[in-house]
Amino acid sequence: MEARRAAELAARNSYGRLVAYLAAQTRDVVAAEDALGDAFLSALKTWTESGVPKNPEAWLLVTARNRLIDVGRRSQVHDKVLNTFKFNEQEFAAEPSLESVTFPDDRLKLLFICAHPAIDPTIHTPLMLQTVLGMNAAQIASAFLVAPATMSQRLVRAKTKIRDAGIAFELPEEKDLPIRLAAVLEAIYAAYTHAWETVDGSDPRHRGLAEEAIWLARLCVQLMPTEPEARGVLALMLYCESRRDARRTSDGSYVPLLQQDTSLWSQMAIAEAEKELAQAATFKQLGRFQLEAAIQSIHAQRAIAQKVNWQALALLYAGLIRISPTLGALVSHAAAIAEAQGIEEGLMHLKAIPLESVKNYQPYWALKAHLFKQLGAKSEAKQAYARAIGLTEDSAIREFLLKQSLPLEE
Repeated sequence: MEARRAAELAARNSYGRLVAYLAAQTRDVVAAEDALGDAFLSALKTWTESGVPKNPEAWLLVTARNRLIDVGRRSQVHDKVLNTFKFNEQEFAAEPSLESVTFPDDRLKLLFICAHPAIDPTIHTPLMLQTVLGMNAAQIASAFLVAPATMSQRLVRAKTKIRDAGIAFELPEEKDLPIRLAAVLEAIYAAYTHAWETVDGSDPRHRGLAEEAIWLARLCVQLMPTEPEARGVLALMLYCESRRDARRTSDGSYVPLLQQDTSLWSQMAIAEAEKELAQAATFKQLGRFQLEAAIQSIHAQRAIAQKVNWQALALLYAGLIRISPTLGALVSHAAAIAEAQGIEEGLMHLKAIPLESVKNYQPYWALKAHLFKQLGAKSEAKQAYARAIGLTEDSAIREFLLKQSLPLEE
């Protein structure tokens, strides 16, 4: 059990760093992932028998490196593979030398490589989510509403393209950075969202994934300080992260945003988010992430004003829809309209969304149930709650919705 926990911790904390480093050395993402996968399998066996090494990350790196060299030797390209590494054959022969092993963090570099224009733009974000942030094909496929096998095939083709096209494993020239930035920011935020939406805490890696996403956003801001959307996505995640401790009660129950205890919100995170958003605004280039951050800023003001400016939220969502008309924006706009202009008006906006596009979109049905309940339309509310509960994978949110629907049975 100790070996398994150590391997899981190493995967959670270091998978992206290890893949990025090995891929940067070999110019082959698939080979790097295969070698690292073999290293983790070897760790489960070796660490169980011999104990967990003092530096698990270095052990995995060296084991994966040796695996790559073995593969290269069998394929008669040993010299080529060996020469890609900064180490010599004897450098990690003894356990004590592993304690001091360090290697550069190439994750940001790999993010921009995955956004290369030679790679199909539709696979940029999924490719980054897997190679850099460690999400598996099934998780990514679920987020992009495609079959896992289809997503897996697309990811393999993209990685093969990187190898066969000889795409350079280095940050692009400064003039090319903005072209790839949008895809990089999209992947970073998608990773954060994946971690954020899981409230029940069943997978401890989700917290680490959220922290990694924020860290990568900070790197983007450092790399491109005059790009307002980089600051926008950082601000957006910081606003969300500020509320982490208020999202659940001590017994793990889900607490929706409007019912959260604002005294539990991190004012330090909110202050940093406000600073980043204000700095982004100075460049006068409004974008999706800045608008989403501005929306979260309005919610953050409840800690001071004790109320929400719903009219301002409705206007911001309307602007967001013009830039990025996602289902989330459309549903949230309807919610803001319901608060600002009345339930009937909110329902009208909700019903204007094509039903085919929201048949499996849980937030739509949860909001619809809430609005019908407020109107006293029990039958419609019960149907919508049943649909929302059926579409909810998170046990904490499912329990919350069940409690909300109970009065309708009386």
